[in-house]
Amino acid sequence: MARLGGRPLLSAIQGTTSTVVRRHRPDYLIVLYMGLLMLIGLIIMYAIGPQRANVLNNSYGSNYSDSYFFVKQTISLLLALVAFGLMAIIPYTWITKYAGKVLIFSLAACALLAVAGVAHLGIAQESLGATRWFNLGPLGSLQPAEMLKFGLLVYVAGFLGLRSSQGKVNNFQETLLPLIIISALSLLFVVVIQKDLGTGVALMGILAAMLLVAGVNKRIGLITLIGLIVAGSLFIVIAPHRIERITTYLQGDNTSTDDAGSYQIQHAKIALGTGGLFGVGIGNSIQATGYLPEAINDSVFAIMGETFGFVGLVTILALFVGLLMRLLKLMDHLVDMRLKLLAAGVFGWFGSHVILNVAAIIGIFPLTGITLPLLSFGGTSMIFITAALGLVFQLSRYTVHSSRLKEIHNEDTRSRRGIGRTRYASRGSSARA
Repeated sequence: MARLGGRPLLSAIQGTTSTVVRRHRPDYLIVLYMGLLMLIGLIIMYAIGPQRANVLNNSYGSNYSDSYFFVKQTISLLLALVAFGLMAIIPYTWITKYAGKVLIFSLAACALLAVAGVAHLGIAQESLGATRWFNLGPLGSLQPAEMLKFGLLVYVAGFLGLRSSQGKVNNFQETLLPLIIISALSLLFVVVIQKDLGTGVALMGILAAMLLVAGVNKRIGLITLIGLIVAGSLFIVIAPHRIERITTYLQGDNTSTDDAGSYQIQHAKIALGTGGLFGVGIGNSIQATGYLPEAINDSVFAIMGETFGFVGLVTILALFVGLLMRLLKLMDHLVDMRLKLLAAGVFGWFGSHVILNVAAIIGIFPLTGITLPLLSFGGTSMIFITAALGLVFQLSRYTVHSSRLKEIHNEDTRSRRGIGRTRYASRGSSARA
């Protein structure tokens, strides 16, 4: 990276066009949206943590304190902020340089977990019939699938960025085949071995977003979509619990709370309905006392609806939309295709989690068991999604103004694939050259 007057410069190459971008102030709205969501998540853990502890103590004879889940979520939040800070200051060039090693390490961790699970080793933590976590004792647990998302993100962004500069995005042998192999390995570990279809969908969301921005042609895109639908159908057919979820979803509201298959979604709807316009208030949730399964994890959106009401949920969704729009704007104002793909991948990652979780809780999609970013209980998910946001926060220092994008377009229209017309007229600090 070059320097001018003590300030780093980014030399961005897009197709045959070369431009230099001076480092400037980052987009602090990313931090604001992220921080508000994390704060809301901490509040809800404070509110329902004692109820969750009481449920587990009565059901399994455990000895959780009333503050256990709040304290643990606070520690996870602090670690996530550290991860954000590190990704914001460590040069992205260093991160992308070792992207291949990060991906290999992530796949190796998934393979090690699979072996440990088959061998019934103590390091493999099993929950609800699935082995998805490493048991680290006093340090808690680690879910390697979240690490795999980050590894896939940084590696594929660099790989597709290189192929884009070579004009080989649609080349089957050099581009598509390697991506198919990586995707197949990832889905094997996550969906088949770890039995986590929701995470598999999120992985494909990352990949699909980057392929779209990289400029894959419509025919290949359609074939890819059909292939994913076929693979998804196969994954559902081979797992009885997924078939049950699809059957429950197709029945809609023609089920009762006595039906085991629809129990969670029915109580989620009860929680949302009970909240009304302004909610029952912090600490007054009934569904969190043991009626709604996974109240602090997958079903936290329903608990927030009961606690904060319709107005509160709209506010939370507005924060999610605001953060996602910042990611889109950032992507539009980056010139280097590798960086655009990183931003696109984070958008696909974050957006797929939000859409799948919220849609499942309100009954639009079948339940997938996927977390709500920055709000659900769990350290590994929060740490890695926050690290990804820290990376795009760093990239926001290298955006260019809308007028400069037009100049680049005029210099070489062939290099414009993936940039498109800017969605916003950026005059703020986040878009200064």
